[in-house]
Amino acid sequence: MTAALLLILKISVGAIILAIGMDSRLSDLLYLWRHPGLLLRSILAMYVLVPLIALSLVKVLTLPPGTELGLLVLAVSAGAPLLPRKLMHLGQGEFVFSLVVTSTLLAILVVPTWIAVLGAQFGSPPELGPGRVALVFANSFFLPLAAGMLVRWLMPAVAERVGDRLMAVAGTTLALCALALLAMHWQVLLEAGWPGMLTLATLIAASLAIGHWLGGPVGENRTALAVACATRHIGIAVLAATAVPGPRAAVMVAAYILTASAVSIPYLRWRRLSQAADDQP
Repeated sequence: MTAALLLILKISVGAIILAIGMDSRLSDLLYLWRHPGLLLRSILAMYVLVPLIALSLVKVLTLPPGTELGLLVLAVSAGAPLLPRKLMHLGQGEFVFSLVVTSTLLAILVVPTWIAVLGAQFGSPPELGPGRVALVFANSFFLPLAAGMLVRWLMPAVAERVGDRLMAVAGTTLALCALALLAMHWQVLLEAGWPGMLTLATLIAASLAIGHWLGGPVGENRTALAVACATRHIGIAVLAATAVPGPRAAVMVAAYILTASAVSIPYLRWRRLSQAADDQP
């Protein structure tokens, strides 16, 4: 049953990325590369500072071994494919799309590197080579993204009409699967206890703060990078979870999905209010 729920999680992620593709243009791809300073800050935030914060939390706090590994797997599984579609309307859509694609391409090399580094300190995390990670990204990210963009190109009206509904259904399915995983393995959650959940929430809040700080002077970019830092690539996290014996890592992935929403939603509301205040004459 756990394997089936993880499969549904993967399918839901693919549907969300398909919806993102329906709201994206190929011309937006190089936005980050035309702004090298923002590109370097984004890489620093997502691939260096967030994993270091997670590693520091695990080192300082006393957590169950499965909880430690789950947190670290989530922290290094950067890629930001689940940036909310509504964020496109909050900020600059070209930056969001460029960040999603660029961060995913970089993750092909960065994620296996972090996994190898952590292996020396925390037993034997799953072995994820660049080839395997690239295959996961090809199946779970690039194919649905390309399909969504093709739909937008051929049938823009359909893409506009279907994209939001698809995102809503897939997002609801993702949350329900996470709840089901937690219900099935509630004892694992009890083992992690409040320290584990508070540590996860702290990591997400710190990730939001890092992205907001390094996002630069443009408010929309700060919001997008903050959410990107707090967003993990669920496809890679699920792959890592299935490679770890027992349900602990999978439960941490499910707990992350729900906790990330609980922590990120207030931040997004605050950013909308801030932007509305800035727009007033």
